[in-house]
Amino acid sequence: MTICIKDNIQNMNLVIGCTVGCDYCYARNNVNRWHMIEDFSNPEFFEDKLRMMDRKKPHIWLLTGMSDLFGWKEEWREKVFEKIRNNPQHQFLFLTKRPELLDFETDLENAWFGVTVTRRSELHRIDDLKEHIRARHYHVTFEPLFDDPGRVDLSGIEWIVVGTMTGAKSRKIHTEPDWAWSLTEQAHEKKIPVFMKEDLEPIIGEKNMVQEFPDAFEKVLRLQKEMK
Repeated sequence: MTICIKDNIQNMNLVIGCTVGCDYCYARNNVNRWHMIEDFSNPEFFEDKLRMMDRKKPHIWLLTGMSDLFGWKEEWREKVFEKIRNNPQHQFLFLTKRPELLDFETDLENAWFGVTVTRRSELHRIDDLKEHIRARHYHVTFEPLFDDPGRVDLSGIEWIVVGTMTGAKSRKIHTEPDWAWSLTEQAHEKKIPVFMKEDLEPIIGEKNMVQEFPDAFEKVLRLQKEMK
């Protein structure tokens, strides 16, 4: 049975807003529809949500579902990192499309830093990530994947996610099965777990879906079931 990633990784939208301006941005559409903030291009920090990290039951949190890490102010990031350090029961994910605009180092064991890559011309972001964010864990999200990325240097990467276009544009733009398979095979050569998002099922076929988590995430999911 195909797993929906949102059933396992929860959004904690500490920051809402982004200045990247992707034309396929679902977050901007949602913010404008529900009037979450006045100006999506001017990110806002919702510090009160940090208390969600105090939950004893472990979770896997995505902290940039409606923002990009490069758009966070340094003081926001420092407050979040301090809270992460004090809550080792959780695992935390960050994503950015502009790693070259960041420059920091962290030894947080339960924080995962990633980049979004949608096409071959963006593969440089993976190297930029490791150069500008010096951290313990890295991941890459290939979503929505617009072309064949070819051979990818996944050195130092511990998890990849692959997905396609969703919404109205999915009628005209979608990920080819061979692109997803190529990434999966390359990752497995390096023993990197791969998660194909549920939107790939109509393209890949349910029996062919690969949905794997890193060991640290599997541990959290196992503990969640035990604590029910």
